[in-house]
This record gives sequence, structure tokens and C-alpha cells, in this order.
Amino acid sequence: MFRKALERYHQTEIGFALEALSAPVSTGEAIRLLLLGAAEAYSRPGKPGGCLFVSGALATSPQAQAIADELKGYRKASEAAIAARLVAGKAAGDLPEELSAESLAKYIAGVMNGMSIQARDGASVEELRDLAEAALAALPAGAQNQGHDSKTERHTGPLPGV
Repeated sequence: MFRKALERYHQTEIGFALEALSAPVSTGEAIRLLLLGAAEAYSRPGKPGGCLFVSGALATSPQAQAIADELKGYRKASEAAIAARLVAGKAAGDLPEELSAESLAKYIAGVMNGMSIQARDGASVEELRDLAEAALAALPAGAQNQGHDSKTERHTGPLPGV
């Protein structure tokens, strides 16, 4: 039954990530959309805060190792999708060639996992957006292209094309 719930959650609640990573935009914009989408999704009113794939992993007991492994599989698949988008961005010239797509994907996935925990602890959408913006600003030198959106008065992200 829990596996069916995970499958349904993936189909209904993770759409923001799939949309962001497949959007016909620069790599930097895709990552910005991903992190800001996580801020929105993880803090939706009327829903438990965070992401089931992260929260569920924190709550599994040693007797539920098979479920923990399945949750890990979803998280690893998410990280792989991010890495694939970054590799495509490098091929398109959006990112520096020397940048490690795998390392950056781990960083972005780690930020999203942290955002999930923060949301579970009651962080507001604004706090999660600020966390996303800080993560974007902290990306490695060479991947930064500081921008600013005068309409929202928010930092628009450090990656090229953002």
C-alpha cells in the first residue's frame, strides 16, 4: 500500500521538478525554477510540509529497510535527473566545461532535501524561497552570473542565462 502511495505522490506532487528540468530555458533558469518550485511545493497550505521522499526516509525503522531503500531510489533518481540537466547544460555551453555535473547535482539535491526538512519544521514559503536564493548565490565561481529582477526585487540567480 505504501508503495502505491509513493507512486501516486511521484505522479501528483513532483511535477514541478519534472517541468523545471525539462523547461526550454537556460540551465541556470531551470535550476532556479527547480529550487523555487520546491519552496512552493514543500510549503503548500493544507498539505504536510516537506517532501514524502525525504520525510519518509527520516521516519523509517530498521525493520522497514525495503521502504527506506525505495525512498532512496526516488531521491537518487531525482539527483540523476538534475545531473542529466546539468550535463545537457554543459553541452549547450550554459555551464563551464570544468564544472562537475555530478557534484553540483548532489549539492542541489542536498539543498532540496534540507528545504524539505525546514518545511517539515514549519518554514514558510518565503523562508524557503530565501534558502533557494542563498543556494543559487552560493554556486561555484565560474557558474555565477549575478542577476536581479527589478519586478520582484529578488536575486535572479548566479548561473549563466538567468
